[in-house]
Amino acid sequence: MSKAPVGLIAGAGRFPIVFAEKARELGVPVVCLGVAGMAEKELIPLCTEFHWIRRLSLGFVIRKLQAAGATNWTMAGKYHKRILMQPWMWWRLLPDRRVFRFLYRRSRDNKDDTILLALIAEMERDGLHCVSALDILPELLVPEGCLTKRQPTEAEWNDIRFGWMLAKEMGRLDIGQSVMIRHRACIAVEAIEGTDACIIRAGELCKRAGFTVVKVAKPKQDMRFDVPTVGLTTIENMHKAGAKCLALEAGQTIVLDQEQVIALANKYGMAVVAMDESSPLTV
Repeated sequence: MSKAPVGLIAGAGRFPIVFAEKARELGVPVVCLGVAGMAEKELIPLCTEFHWIRRLSLGFVIRKLQAAGATNWTMAGKYHKRILMQPWMWWRLLPDRRVFRFLYRRSRDNKDDTILLALIAEMERDGLHCVSALDILPELLVPEGCLTKRQPTEAEWNDIRFGWMLAKEMGRLDIGQSVMIRHRACIAVEAIEGTDACIIRAGELCKRAGFTVVKVAKPKQDMRFDVPTVGLTTIENMHKAGAKCLALEAGQTIVLDQEQVIALANKYGMAVVAMDESSPLTV
């Protein structure tokens, strides 16, 4: 990535903070637009320029990026899509004319890939090119292998193999990236609520009996957005829910604060393993 300013549309979680820290270390100016109520205030001092997105205004985002000379932009962090399902959503978000034009042009379903690819195409019309945050953070992608002291048990490997196929199919359908498995039965499938809420829901169904979390990338994952991500909160929620094993897709999944995540998983006696596409069939 060049030393020209880069735009950052920041959602919830640690990923935008890690990106801004690395960009500053490399001397890349960051023009950040943080989603109000989701992005962390910790981002403000890390960025060359910072603005809150308080309404659904695509015109505002484009103007701020263009004024700062940021022709490349990226997105990082979780956008809580469930707010789009709340009553009076349009009155609360106050979309501008550019958003209505964008909605009119795009396809009629509201899957993540549909919305985000249409957004990227819309911003391209104004000379704003979407890049992957991983261009400057390739080290966040988890390497292949068992990352913890404990290896998965034979029963957990069976659940991983079973869950891998299900999770890949859910990704192909653009429903979610994670499934919760126990005894080769699917307890819960991630959808609009996100991984953490799905883990908690699985724990309520399992009553701390122990289960496996399988989280994978979509087939032909676009690395510019919606890359599967886990962090310390994931491990804490697994512990609260009673999950004992986490399987990730190597080279396609972001693990934030990797050393701390593995240390915490070891503390709780969990198994965390990362595999490529063929691993579940050969282990």
